Amino acid sequence: MSRVHILMYHRVGNFPGRVKAHGALYCHLPRFRAQMRMFRLLGYSVLSLDQAVAGLRGEHDLPAKPLVLTFDDAYVDFLENAAPVLLEHGYPATVYAVSGLVGATSRWDAGVGPAPAPLMDAAQLREVRDLGFTVGSHSHRHLRLAQQDDACIADEMVTSKRVLEDLLGQRVDHFCYPYGSHDLRAVRAAAEAGYVTGTTCERAAATPEDDLLSLPRKAVSRGDDVLGVAWKLIAKNHPKRPPIRR
Repeated sequence: MSRVHILMYHRVGNFPGRVKAHGALYCHLPRFRAQMRMFRLLGYSVLSLDQAVAGLRGEHDLPAKPLVLTFDDAYVDFLENAAPVLLEHGYPATVYAVSGLVGATSRWDAGVGPAPAPLMDAAQLREVRDLGFTVGSHSHRHLRLAQQDDACIADEMVTSKRVLEDLLGQRVDHFCYPYGSHDLRAVRAAAEAGYVTGTTCERAAATPEDDLLSLPRKAVSRGDDVLGVAWKLIAKNHPKRPPIRR
């Protein structure tokens, strides 16, 4: 069966010392560079999310080792640090932006771990688009959607899509559930809003049997060196929830 590994990154940069909490938010830049080199050396083909979706749908054959790179929250350091490395290797990627906090900071981080960090503004998101990367939605306010009422979930989906499409001047087809928090209501709301995919934090490779609106991903943490990331790509999948929308 075809399997597509979707990796989840957040921040990429130089983070001196040990990050004691929320290590999955960080990838030290030297390790990021090494990971990008490793993918090619190990024969992985880095695809755009659209290419991966077409393969999962059976619209074309997937390469032997398909891989998708995603970056949550649209931190400024994606443009400063990650993008040059990706462009050097010719790798596509998807960046998920919080539409209600464009140009602000990751205020949801306050008091729970890392200090809030700058998020890309409208001009920077357009630059990401112009560099050939995909911009997706990470909701409007970065809420735990499974804890919200139906009206709030629908508004988060619809508003974020509208705001980002107006900002970018193009369709926004991909959604990422903040914190990985989703349930059947959220998945259905994503479908009704017109999204093609929704990514979660369920740890597994994506297969044609998965619902495109609840795709699993594997997080890359600050402590992951190239061997750690390689192991995540070849290790047996963690148990994951079955598709929840049919």
